[in-house]
Amino acid sequence: MNMVLTLLGHRYYIKCLNLKPKELKEEEYPKVSILVPAHNEEKVIGRTVKSLLLLNYPKDKMELIVVNDNSSDGTYEVLNKIRKEYKGYNFKIINTDKKTGGRGKSNALNIGLKNSTGEYIAVYDADNTPEKNALKYLIQVIYFNKELGAVIGKFRTRNKNKNILTRFINIETLSFQWMAQAGRWELLNLCTIPGTNFVIRHDLIKKLNGWDINAIAEDTEISFRLYNMGYKIAFMPLSVTWEQEPETLKVWLKQRTRWAKGNVYVLTKYIKKIFKNIEKKVVFDILYFFLIYFIFLSSVIISDIIFVLSITTDIKTSVSGNFFLLWILAYVLFILEVSIALTMEKGESGIKNLILIPIMYFTYCQLWMVVAIKGIIEYIKDKLFKKEVKWYKTERF
Repeated sequence: MNMVLTLLGHRYYIKCLNLKPKELKEEEYPKVSILVPAHNEEKVIGRTVKSLLLLNYPKDKMELIVVNDNSSDGTYEVLNKIRKEYKGYNFKIINTDKKTGGRGKSNALNIGLKNSTGEYIAVYDADNTPEKNALKYLIQVIYFNKELGAVIGKFRTRNKNKNILTRFINIETLSFQWMAQAGRWELLNLCTIPGTNFVIRHDLIKKLNGWDINAIAEDTEISFRLYNMGYKIAFMPLSVTWEQEPETLKVWLKQRTRWAKGNVYVLTKYIKKIFKNIEKKVVFDILYFFLIYFIFLSSVIISDIIFVLSITTDIKTSVSGNFFLLWILAYVLFILEVSIALTMEKGESGIKNLILIPIMYFTYCQLWMVVAIKGIIEYIKDKLFKKEVKWYKTERF
């Protein structure tokens, strides 16, 4: 499935090479409220806010709302200093405390939403530095297409050269975007909202009563609800933001476990509705997640157990066919699909990355098994013991 999506993503990339979004006149640009949830973001928030304030978008049509969500570090001091420096800009800071905030990204976004006045809502994470035209490209797409409930851009790894982990993350994010986002858009006009660099219609998010505060993968959950309303989510790769990725394995494991746990929540929330009155596109994504988190994962675990038993005990397995050759072909297929995805990004298909891809299969990719299992176990434990869902905020560097 991923190989098919990669090839379709490549076809969409070819189309994008000559893509020129329809320009709006200066007075036609709608008002946009940019929401940035920020909890203990002192290290990165200054750079983010400045890049957002300096976006190539009419200043009188843009408001920036940073929700300083119960921070205990110097986040507010950094924000207040920038607000004084950029006096002529529509920049609001909303401070929360233990009672009103500190309950995760969804809650912070809902607080920002209540204080927003824009026709469209844009969301950026606190570690992002979008390129100058990022917001303009998103608006140019959604403004002329009433079928779209949201439009998403692309995110790139700002600290990709820090160490081998960030290099692997860079390869993963690029291949995912061209495989699962561009490929699905080309195949079914289907995309999933990422956590950052996207625009959604204000009236729609109001109808949906904002973000689900129980969802720690709030981006996937809101995507499913938009599909179910009959709206599409488009992919606009010309809109680019650069974000900081985890630089240690410990932080990476915590972040990705939250993703896995959040996606399992979304899957269990919607899988029971699969045979009811539900959009076909939602069914495709439910099946996609089900294949990844249950069928594929359980197959790999069973396969590994059989392999370990066969070399440590007298138990022998006999399966007809040349499975060693099939495994080699599957390995080559993995290398090919990721390599194809990297050709769609300038400077990313160099010799360094091409050497890393075969290594990635045996190292970084195998860690996803640990993440998926951990995420499923944590989700089950929370359900059994009726624990309150807690948001893990990715540590910054």
